Amino acid sequence: MDETSDEPPTSAVLLDNCHFSQVIFNDVEKFYVPGGDITCYYTLTNNIAPRGKDWVGIFRVGWKTTREYYTFMWAPLPSGVSGHTAVQQQIQFKAYYLPKDDEYYQFCYVDQDGVVRGASVPFQFRAETEDDILVVTTQGEVEEIELQNKNLLKENEELKESCASLQKQNMDLQEQLEKTQELQNSFESLKSNTEKVEQELNSLKEENKHLKELTNCREEELHQLKEQIQKVTSEKEHLENRLKTALDHMDQLQSQVLNYEKEVARLEHDRTEQLECLNEENRQLRLTVAEQREHKEKLEHVLEDLKGWEAHLSHLLKNEQQQNCNLMKELEEKKHLYQILQAKNNETDKENQELRKENDDLLRRLSQNAGGGLVFGNPYCGEIACHSASIRKCPMCDEVFPRAIDTSDFEAHVQSHLLECPLCNETFEKTNLQVFDDHIYCHGLE
Repeated sequence: MDETSDEPPTSAVLLDNCHFSQVIFNDVEKFYVPGGDITCYYTLTNNIAPRGKDWVGIFRVGWKTTREYYTFMWAPLPSGVSGHTAVQQQIQFKAYYLPKDDEYYQFCYVDQDGVVRGASVPFQFRAETEDDILVVTTQGEVEEIELQNKNLLKENEELKESCASLQKQNMDLQEQLEKTQELQNSFESLKSNTEKVEQELNSLKEENKHLKELTNCREEELHQLKEQIQKVTSEKEHLENRLKTALDHMDQLQSQVLNYEKEVARLEHDRTEQLECLNEENRQLRLTVAEQREHKEKLEHVLEDLKGWEAHLSHLLKNEQQQNCNLMKELEEKKHLYQILQAKNNETDKENQELRKENDDLLRRLSQNAGGGLVFGNPYCGEIACHSASIRKCPMCDEVFPRAIDTSDFEAHVQSHLLECPLCNETFEKTNLQVFDDHIYCHGLE
Protein backbone atom coordinates (compact mmCIF):
# COMPACT_ATOMS: atom_id res chain seq x y z
CA MET A 1 0.00 0.00 0.00
CA ASP A 2 2.98 2.32 0.31
CA GLU A 3 5.32 3.84 -2.23
CA THR A 4 8.36 2.94 -0.11
CA SER A 5 9.62 -0.44 1.06
CA ASP A 6 10.33 0.69 4.65
CA GLU A 7 7.71 0.09 7.29
CA PRO A 8 6.79 3.13 9.41
CA PRO A 9 7.41 3.11 13.18
CA THR A 10 4.23 2.05 15.00
CA SER A 11 3.21 1.14 18.50
CA ALA A 12 0.37 -0.39 20.47
CA VAL A 13 -0.40 2.93 22.18
CA LEU A 14 -4.14 3.43 22.69
CA LEU A 15 -6.11 6.59 21.94
CA ASP A 16 -5.96 7.84 25.53
CA ASN A 17 -2.17 8.28 25.30
CA CYS A 18 -2.21 10.35 22.07
CA HIS A 19 -1.89 14.14 21.66
CA PHE A 20 -4.16 15.13 18.76
CA SER A 21 -3.72 18.92 19.15
CA GLN A 22 0.00 19.15 18.26
CA VAL A 23 -0.63 18.79 14.49
CA ILE A 24 -3.70 20.44 12.87
CA PHE A 25 -5.02 19.27 9.47
CA ASN A 26 -6.42 22.05 7.22
CA ASP A 27 -8.85 22.14 4.25
CA VAL A 28 -9.93 18.51 4.62
CA GLU A 29 -12.80 17.76 2.20
CA LYS A 30 -15.88 15.79 3.18
CA PHE A 31 -15.15 13.40 0.31
CA TYR A 32 -12.53 12.88 -2.41
CA VAL A 33 -13.24 11.63 -5.92
CA PRO A 34 -11.73 8.16 -6.51
CA GLY A 35 -9.03 7.79 -9.20
CA GLY A 36 -7.24 11.07 -8.53
CA ASP A 37 -4.31 12.16 -6.36
CA ILE A 38 -5.14 14.03 -3.14
CA THR A 39 -3.11 16.62 -1.25
CA CYS A 40 -3.06 16.70 2.55
CA TYR A 41 -2.49 20.11 4.18
CA TYR A 42 -1.47 20.31 7.85
CA THR A 43 0.15 22.72 10.34
CA LEU A 44 2.96 21.81 12.76
CA THR A 45 2.40 23.74 16.02
CA ASN A 46 5.19 24.89 18.31
CA ASN A 47 4.39 21.96 20.68
CA ILE A 48 5.99 19.37 18.39
CA ALA A 49 9.55 18.95 17.11
CA PRO A 50 9.42 17.10 13.76
CA ARG A 51 11.93 14.27 13.21
CA GLY A 52 13.12 12.27 10.22
CA LYS A 53 10.93 9.19 10.81
CA ASP A 54 7.62 11.08 11.29
CA TRP A 55 4.87 10.05 8.84
CA VAL A 56 1.30 10.84 7.80
CA GLY A 57 -1.06 7.89 7.37
CA ILE A 58 -4.64 7.29 6.23
CA PHE A 59 -6.59 5.30 8.83
CA ARG A 60 -10.07 3.81 8.66
CA VAL A 61 -12.30 5.42 11.32
CA GLY A 62 -12.49 3.19 14.40
CA TRP A 63 -8.77 2.29 14.47
CA LYS A 64 -7.25 1.37 17.84
CA THR A 65 -3.46 1.42 17.32
CA THR A 66 -1.08 2.99 14.80
CA ARG A 67 -0.43 -0.42 13.24
CA GLU A 68 -3.87 -0.25 11.54
CA TYR A 69 -2.90 2.32 8.86
CA TYR A 70 -4.11 1.81 5.27
CA THR A 71 -1.31 3.75 3.56
CA PHE A 72 1.28 6.34 4.60
CA MET A 73 3.82 8.91 3.38
CA TRP A 74 6.98 10.12 5.12
CA ALA A 75 6.48 13.62 6.54
CA PRO A 76 9.01 16.12 5.09
CA LEU A 77 11.12 18.10 7.54
CA PRO A 78 10.51 21.88 7.47
CA SER A 79 13.52 23.87 6.28
CA GLY A 80 14.73 27.29 7.44
CA VAL A 81 12.01 27.74 10.06
CA SER A 82 12.49 28.28 13.80
CA GLY A 83 11.07 25.58 16.09
CA HIS A 84 8.98 28.18 18.03
CA THR A 85 6.60 29.06 15.15
CA ALA A 86 3.83 27.11 13.39
CA VAL A 87 4.78 25.60 9.99
CA GLN A 88 2.44 24.83 7.05
CA GLN A 89 3.20 21.50 5.32
CA GLN A 90 1.60 19.38 2.61
CA ILE A 91 1.88 15.81 1.28
CA GLN A 92 0.45 14.32 -1.90
CA PHE A 93 -0.96 10.76 -1.89
CA LYS A 94 -1.01 8.95 -5.24
CA ALA A 95 -4.33 7.57 -6.48
CA TYR A 96 -2.93 4.04 -6.85
CA TYR A 97 -2.39 3.68 -3.05
CA LEU A 98 -5.71 5.20 -1.94
CA PRO A 99 -8.71 3.14 -0.65
CA LYS A 100 -11.32 2.01 -3.21
CA ASP A 101 -14.33 1.65 -0.89
CA ASP A 102 -16.68 4.32 0.49
CA GLU A 103 -15.81 3.85 4.18
CA TYR A 104 -14.88 6.84 6.37
CA TYR A 105 -11.15 7.58 6.71
CA GLN A 106 -9.01 10.27 8.38
CA PHE A 107 -5.44 11.64 8.21
CA CYS A 108 -3.18 11.01 11.26
CA TYR A 109 0.28 12.46 11.96
CA VAL A 110 2.49 9.85 13.75
CA ASP A 111 5.99 10.62 15.13
CA GLN A 112 8.94 8.23 14.95
CA ASP A 113 8.02 6.79 18.38
CA GLY A 114 4.68 5.57 16.97
CA VAL A 115 2.61 8.17 18.90
CA VAL A 116 -0.27 10.04 17.19
CA ARG A 117 0.27 13.81 17.33
CA GLY A 118 -2.73 14.94 15.24
CA ALA A 119 -5.87 13.64 13.46
CA SER A 120 -8.22 15.14 10.87
CA VAL A 121 -12.00 15.04 10.55
CA PRO A 122 -13.42 11.94 8.78
CA PHE A 123 -13.86 11.88 4.97
CA GLN A 124 -14.91 9.46 2.18
CA PHE A 125 -13.68 8.39 -1.25
CA ARG A 126 -16.74 8.69 -3.53
CA ALA A 127 -18.02 10.65 -6.52
CA GLU A 128 -20.08 13.84 -6.14
CA THR A 129 -23.86 13.21 -6.20
CA GLU A 130 -26.88 15.41 -6.67
CA ASP A 131 -27.66 15.13 -2.94
CA ASP A 132 -24.68 17.37 -2.17
CA ILE A 133 -26.49 20.69 -2.58
CA LEU A 134 -26.32 23.94 -0.71
CA VAL A 135 -28.75 24.18 2.20
CA VAL A 136 -30.03 27.61 3.28
CA THR A 137 -31.13 27.85 6.89
CA THR A 138 -33.35 30.44 8.56
CA GLN A 139 -32.50 32.54 11.61
CA GLY A 140 -34.60 30.26 13.84
CA GLU A 141 -32.72 27.20 12.64
CA VAL A 142 -29.45 29.00 13.27
CA GLU A 143 -30.50 29.80 16.84
CA GLU A 144 -31.58 26.21 17.33
CA ILE A 145 -28.22 24.99 16.04
CA GLU A 146 -26.40 27.41 18.38
CA LEU A 147 -28.51 26.12 21.29
CA GLN A 148 -27.58 22.56 20.34
CA ASN A 149 -23.91 23.61 20.18
CA LYS A 150 -24.18 25.13 23.69
CA ASN A 151 -25.74 21.93 24.98
CA LEU A 152 -23.01 19.91 23.33
CA LEU A 153 -20.35 22.17 24.87
CA LYS A 154 -21.99 21.79 28.28
CA GLU A 155 -22.11 18.02 27.85
CA ASN A 156 -18.47 18.11 26.74
CA GLU A 157 -17.52 20.01 29.95
CA GLU A 158 -19.40 17.44 32.03
CA LEU A 159 -17.56 14.66 30.21
CA LYS A 160 -14.25 16.43 30.88
CA GLU A 161 -15.08 16.69 34.58
CA SER A 162 -16.09 13.01 34.62
CA CYS A 163 -12.83 12.12 32.86
CA ALA A 164 -10.83 14.12 35.46
CA SER A 165 -12.70 12.37 38.27
CA LEU A 166 -11.99 8.97 36.72
CA GLN A 167 -8.32 9.87 36.34
CA LYS A 168 -8.18 10.89 40.02
CA GLN A 169 -9.86 7.62 41.01
CA ASN A 170 -7.34 5.76 38.84
CA MET A 171 -4.45 7.51 40.62
CA ASP A 172 -5.97 6.64 44.01
CA LEU A 173 -6.33 3.01 42.92
CA GLN A 174 -2.71 3.01 41.74
CA GLU A 175 -1.58 4.29 45.16
CA GLN A 176 -3.68 1.65 46.93
CA LEU A 177 -2.25 -0.99 44.61
CA GLU A 178 1.29 0.14 45.46
CA LYS A 179 0.46 -0.01 49.18
CA THR A 180 -1.00 -3.49 48.66
CA GLN A 181 2.21 -4.52 46.89
CA GLU A 182 4.27 -3.15 49.81
CA LEU A 183 2.11 -5.14 52.23
CA GLN A 184 2.61 -8.22 50.05
CA ASN A 185 6.40 -7.70 50.14
CA SER A 186 6.25 -7.25 53.92
CA PHE A 187 4.20 -10.45 54.17
CA GLU A 188 6.77 -12.35 52.08
CA SER A 189 9.56 -11.00 54.32
CA LEU A 190 7.68 -12.10 57.46
CA LYS A 191 7.01 -15.48 55.90
CA SER A 192 10.72 -15.90 55.09
CA ASN A 193 11.69 -14.88 58.63
CA THR A 194 9.11 -17.30 60.06
CA GLU A 195 10.61 -20.11 58.03
CA LYS A 196 14.09 -19.18 59.32
CA VAL A 197 12.80 -19.18 62.92
CA GLU A 198 11.20 -22.60 62.35
CA GLN A 199 14.49 -23.92 60.97
CA GLU A 200 16.38 -22.53 63.98
CA LEU A 201 13.73 -24.05 66.28
CA ASN A 202 14.15 -27.47 64.64
CA SER A 203 17.92 -27.14 64.93
CA LEU A 204 17.62 -26.27 68.62
CA LYS A 205 15.32 -29.24 69.14
CA GLU A 206 17.86 -31.56 67.49
CA GLU A 207 20.68 -30.03 69.56
CA ASN A 208 18.61 -30.36 72.74
CA LYS A 209 17.89 -34.00 71.92
CA HIS A 210 21.61 -34.60 71.35
CA LEU A 211 22.45 -32.91 74.66
CA LYS A 212 19.88 -35.05 76.47
CA GLU A 213 21.44 -38.20 74.99
CA LEU A 214 24.91 -36.96 75.96
CA THR A 215 23.65 -36.17 79.49
CA ASN A 216 22.19 -39.67 79.79
CA CYS A 217 25.52 -41.16 78.69
CA ARG A 218 27.37 -38.99 81.24
CA GLU A 219 24.95 -40.06 83.97
CA GLU A 220 25.51 -43.73 83.08
CA GLU A 221 29.31 -43.21 83.18
CA LEU A 222 28.97 -41.39 86.51
CA HIS A 223 26.86 -44.23 87.87
CA GLN A 224 29.49 -46.75 86.76
CA LEU A 225 32.24 -44.66 88.37
CA LYS A 226 30.24 -44.46 91.60
CA GLU A 227 29.88 -48.27 91.58
CA GLN A 228 33.64 -48.62 90.98
CA ILE A 229 34.34 -46.20 93.86
CA GLN A 230 32.03 -48.19 96.14
CA LYS A 231 33.78 -51.40 95.05
CA VAL A 232 37.24 -49.90 95.68
CA THR A 233 36.04 -48.58 99.05
CA SER A 234 34.80 -52.02 100.07
CA GLU A 235 38.09 -53.55 98.94
CA LYS A 236 39.95 -50.91 100.94
CA GLU A 237 37.94 -51.74 104.06
CA HIS A 238 38.58 -55.43 103.53
CA LEU A 239 42.33 -54.78 103.13
CA GLU A 240 42.37 -52.54 106.21
CA ASN A 241 40.72 -55.34 108.18
CA ARG A 242 43.31 -57.83 106.89
CA LEU A 243 46.11 -55.37 107.72
CA LYS A 244 44.75 -54.88 111.21
CA THR A 245 44.56 -58.63 111.65
CA ALA A 246 48.12 -58.99 110.35
CA LEU A 247 49.37 -56.25 112.70
CA ASP A 248 47.68 -57.93 115.65
CA HIS A 249 49.18 -61.20 114.59
CA MET A 250 52.59 -59.48 114.26
CA ASP A 251 52.29 -58.08 117.77
CA GLN A 252 51.48 -61.52 119.02
CA LEU A 253 54.44 -62.91 117.15
CA GLN A 254 56.72 -60.24 118.58
CA SER A 255 55.63 -61.15 122.10
CA GLN A 256 56.19 -64.77 121.26
CA VAL A 257 59.64 -63.84 119.89
CA LEU A 258 60.53 -62.16 123.16
CA ASN A 259 59.44 -65.23 125.00
CA TYR A 260 61.36 -67.35 122.55
CA GLU A 261 64.47 -65.21 123.03
CA LYS A 262 64.23 -65.64 126.77
CA GLU A 263 63.79 -69.34 126.27
CA VAL A 264 66.64 -69.29 123.71
CA ALA A 265 68.84 -67.61 126.25
CA ARG A 266 68.13 -70.45 128.58
CA LEU A 267 67.81 -73.17 126.03
CA GLU A 268 70.28 -71.84 123.51
CA HIS A 269 71.75 -75.10 122.60
CA ASP A 270 68.52 -77.08 122.65
CA ARG A 271 66.37 -74.72 120.59
CA THR A 272 68.83 -73.42 117.93
CA GLU A 273 67.03 -75.04 115.06
CA GLN A 274 63.61 -73.89 116.34
CA LEU A 275 64.92 -70.29 116.70
CA GLU A 276 66.17 -70.27 113.13
CA CYS A 277 62.74 -71.38 111.96
CA LEU A 278 61.11 -68.63 113.94
CA ASN A 279 63.51 -66.05 112.54
CA GLU A 280 62.71 -67.17 108.99
CA GLU A 281 59.00 -67.01 109.73
CA ASN A 282 59.46 -63.50 111.18
CA ARG A 283 61.32 -62.36 108.09
CA GLN A 284 58.54 -63.70 105.88
CA LEU A 285 55.95 -61.89 107.98
CA ARG A 286 57.87 -58.60 107.74
CA LEU A 287 58.09 -58.91 103.95
CA THR A 288 54.35 -59.58 103.85
CA VAL A 289 53.66 -56.57 106.04
CA ALA A 290 55.90 -54.38 103.84
CA GLU A 291 54.11 -55.55 100.71
CA GLN A 292 50.74 -54.92 102.35
CA ARG A 293 51.85 -51.39 103.31
CA GLU A 294 52.97 -50.66 99.72
CA HIS A 295 49.66 -52.02 98.41
CA LYS A 296 47.79 -49.86 100.92
CA GLU A 297 49.69 -46.75 99.74
CA LYS A 298 48.83 -47.57 96.11
CA LEU A 299 45.18 -48.04 97.06
CA GLU A 300 45.19 -44.69 98.84
CA HIS A 301 46.64 -42.97 95.72
CA VAL A 302 44.02 -44.65 93.53
CA LEU A 303 41.31 -43.54 95.96
CA GLU A 304 42.56 -39.93 95.83
CA ASP A 305 42.62 -40.06 92.00
CA LEU A 306 39.05 -41.42 91.99
CA LYS A 307 37.92 -38.68 94.37
CA GLY A 308 39.47 -36.02 92.05
CA TRP A 309 37.85 -37.61 88.99
CA GLU A 310 34.51 -37.74 90.85
CA ALA A 311 34.75 -33.98 91.61
CA HIS A 312 35.71 -33.26 87.98
CA LEU A 313 32.75 -35.28 86.70
CA SER A 314 30.41 -33.53 89.14
CA HIS A 315 31.65 -30.15 87.84
CA LEU A 316 31.15 -31.25 84.21
CA LEU A 317 27.65 -32.52 84.99
CA LYS A 318 26.77 -29.23 86.68
CA ASN A 319 28.04 -27.28 83.61
CA GLU A 320 26.05 -29.51 81.25
CA GLN A 321 22.91 -29.00 83.33
CA GLN A 322 23.45 -25.21 83.32
CA GLN A 323 23.93 -25.19 79.50
CA ASN A 324 20.81 -27.33 79.10
CA CYS A 325 18.84 -24.86 81.27
CA ASN A 326 20.13 -21.92 79.19
CA LEU A 327 19.17 -23.68 75.97
CA MET A 328 15.66 -24.36 77.32
CA LYS A 329 15.26 -20.67 78.21
CA GLU A 330 16.45 -19.62 74.74
CA LEU A 331 14.06 -22.16 73.19
CA GLU A 332 11.15 -20.68 75.17
CA GLU A 333 12.13 -17.18 73.97
CA LYS A 334 12.24 -18.40 70.36
CA LYS A 335 8.81 -19.99 70.77
CA HIS A 336 7.42 -16.75 72.19
CA LEU A 337 8.98 -14.76 69.32
CA TYR A 338 7.51 -17.22 66.82
CA GLN A 339 4.04 -16.82 68.36
CA ILE A 340 4.36 -13.00 68.11
CA LEU A 341 5.46 -13.21 64.46
CA GLN A 342 2.65 -15.67 63.71
CA ALA A 343 0.09 -13.26 65.26
CA LYS A 344 1.49 -10.37 63.20
CA ASN A 345 1.41 -12.58 60.13
CA ASN A 346 -2.28 -13.33 60.73
CA GLU A 347 -3.04 -9.62 61.18
CA THR A 348 -1.19 -8.87 57.93
CA ASP A 349 -3.22 -11.55 56.12
CA LYS A 350 -6.45 -10.06 57.45
CA GLU A 351 -5.46 -6.51 56.39
CA ASN A 352 -4.35 -7.81 52.98
CA GLN A 353 -7.73 -9.50 52.44
CA GLU A 354 -9.57 -6.29 53.41
CA LEU A 355 -7.39 -4.25 51.02
CA ARG A 356 -8.01 -6.75 48.22
CA LYS A 357 -11.75 -6.54 48.84
CA GLU A 358 -11.64 -2.72 48.73
CA ASN A 359 -9.49 -2.87 45.58
CA ASP A 360 -12.01 -5.20 43.88
CA ASP A 361 -14.88 -2.86 44.81
CA LEU A 362 -13.01 0.15 43.44
CA LEU A 363 -12.09 -1.70 40.23
CA ARG A 364 -15.75 -2.71 39.75
CA ARG A 365 -16.89 0.88 40.27
CA LEU A 366 -14.19 2.14 37.91
CA SER A 367 -15.27 -0.33 35.22
CA GLN A 368 -18.91 0.82 35.64
CA ASN A 369 -17.97 4.51 35.44
CA ALA A 370 -15.60 4.00 32.51
CA GLY A 371 -18.33 2.46 30.34
CA GLY A 372 -19.47 5.85 28.95
CA GLY A 373 -16.10 7.04 27.57
CA LEU A 374 -15.53 8.74 24.20
CA VAL A 375 -14.98 6.54 21.17
CA PHE A 376 -12.28 8.69 19.57
CA GLY A 377 -10.65 9.99 22.75
CA ASN A 378 -10.88 13.43 24.39
CA PRO A 379 -9.72 16.23 22.04
CA TYR A 380 -8.73 18.35 25.06
CA CYS A 381 -6.53 15.71 26.72
CA GLY A 382 -3.41 17.31 25.25
CA GLU A 383 -4.14 20.56 27.10
CA ILE A 384 -4.77 18.64 30.36
CA ALA A 385 -1.51 16.70 29.97
CA CYS A 386 0.37 19.95 29.22
CA HIS A 387 -1.05 21.57 32.39
CA SER A 388 -0.28 18.50 34.57
CA ALA A 389 3.27 18.39 33.19
CA SER A 390 3.95 21.87 34.68
CA ILE A 391 3.50 20.70 38.30
CA ARG A 392 4.87 17.96 40.55
CA LYS A 393 2.83 16.14 43.18
CA CYS A 394 4.28 14.41 46.24
CA PRO A 395 3.18 10.73 46.15
CA MET A 396 3.10 10.61 49.97
CA CYS A 397 1.23 13.74 51.14
CA ASP A 398 -0.25 15.00 47.77
CA GLU A 399 1.53 18.35 48.21
CA VAL A 400 1.91 20.12 44.83
CA PHE A 401 5.22 21.68 43.69
CA PRO A 402 5.82 23.79 40.55
CA ARG A 403 7.98 22.22 37.84
CA ALA A 404 10.45 25.10 38.22
CA ILE A 405 11.47 23.91 41.71
CA ASP A 406 14.86 22.20 42.00
CA THR A 407 14.71 18.40 41.63
CA SER A 408 16.87 17.91 44.73
CA ASP A 409 14.38 19.89 46.86
CA PHE A 410 11.48 17.80 45.57
CA GLU A 411 13.41 14.55 46.20
CA ALA A 412 14.38 15.76 49.71
CA HIS A 413 10.71 16.42 50.46
CA VAL A 414 9.72 12.91 49.29
CA GLN A 415 12.66 11.38 51.22
CA SER A 416 11.45 13.11 54.42
CA HIS A 417 8.40 10.78 54.33
CA LEU A 418 10.59 7.64 54.17
CA LEU A 419 12.71 5.55 56.53
CA GLU A 420 15.68 3.66 55.06
CA CYS A 421 16.99 0.38 56.49
CA PRO A 422 20.73 0.80 57.29
CA LEU A 423 21.38 -2.90 56.53
CA CYS A 424 19.61 -3.61 53.20
CA ASN A 425 18.68 0.00 52.04
CA GLU A 426 15.00 -0.93 51.80
CA THR A 427 12.68 2.09 52.31
CA PHE A 428 9.51 2.34 54.39
CA GLU A 429 6.95 5.09 54.94
CA LYS A 430 7.17 6.89 58.28
CA THR A 431 3.49 6.08 58.84
CA ASN A 432 4.47 2.36 58.86
CA LEU A 433 6.91 2.71 61.79
CA GLN A 434 5.87 -0.65 63.27
CA VAL A 435 6.67 -2.43 59.97
CA PHE A 436 10.09 -0.69 59.91
CA ASP A 437 10.85 -1.77 63.52
CA ASP A 438 9.81 -5.38 62.72
CA HIS A 439 12.07 -5.30 59.64
CA ILE A 440 15.08 -4.14 61.75
CA TYR A 441 14.29 -6.80 64.39
CA CYS A 442 14.24 -9.53 61.69
CA HIS A 443 17.77 -8.43 60.68
CA GLY A 444 18.79 -8.93 64.31
CA LEU A 445 17.48 -12.50 64.23
CA GLU A 446 19.61 -13.28 61.16
